[in-house]
Amino acid sequence: MSTYLPTIKQLQYLVTLQEHGHFGRAAEACFVSQSTLSAGIRELESLLGVTLVERSRRVVRFTPLGNAVVAKAHRLLREAEELSDLVQSAGKPLSGELRMSVIPTIAPFMLPRILPRLRKDRPQLKLFLREEISQHAVESLHHGRADCVLLALPFATGDVEKETILQDELFIAFPKDDPRDPPDRVPPAMIDEGRLLLLEDGHCLKEHALAACNRPELRGSATMIGTSLHTLVQMVDNGLGLTMLPKMAIDAGILSGTDVVARPLKSAHSSREIALIWRKNSPREEEFRMLANELRAGNS
Repeated sequence: MSTYLPTIKQLQYLVTLQEHGHFGRAAEACFVSQSTLSAGIRELESLLGVTLVERSRRVVRFTPLGNAVVAKAHRLLREAEELSDLVQSAGKPLSGELRMSVIPTIAPFMLPRILPRLRKDRPQLKLFLREEISQHAVESLHHGRADCVLLALPFATGDVEKETILQDELFIAFPKDDPRDPPDRVPPAMIDEGRLLLLEDGHCLKEHALAACNRPELRGSATMIGTSLHTLVQMVDNGLGLTMLPKMAIDAGILSGTDVVARPLKSAHSSREIALIWRKNSPREEEFRMLANELRAGNS
């Protein structure tokens, strides 16, 4: 049997260094000094008798063994998190710390309605929120940086459990007095492929919008430029094109103060599923289902 076992802290330092690729940024993420993080990793290497990280002035490069150790460390850290969750779940439900990642096309429109009520009804809950695009949020979940994720489906999430919160309808937004403004719903065939503005890669709403249109040619011709829905609305308001918006953003007043109008999309796939997801077999499953009920109640 080995006479030395890595500490949780050392493994956290190593995993965070690979995530950020920079000692300074990794130290900030761990809330320690750069020298503390560097010393912790060197101690780990010394006691294991191997080199895990190749260091130079500009580049941090993990050795093949270092990458293998990081992969194992992710699993060990996740198990440690679940051990802590198991103890916490034995106490009062929805109390203590809970880390939730939320995607940018949900966070500013849904959370302001929900959080005041949640703080009032669950004063013992310390909810730490992190806004991330879908891919990064799912990675945070599986790497143990997040306990649950509020996102839009369909999206590749891996092996998770989920609770549906609501169905969020998609709308077409265009400048007021557009000559092709239909009286009711907008069929995808009416969308000018040269004028469609979408969020940049990494936002699942882009994929939902393209799937709802079911027009393959839009993928190559649409302009993926917006970093946020607010940016897209301003571009439409300035006559630069049209875009797609979820109903929750419209209900939250994203079009206020603009000359942009929105009409629902006429499509078999004209909505996205807003859901709360968490790791399968999590000991806090009951809490997450309770949280999903709270989120649904806040949107009813």
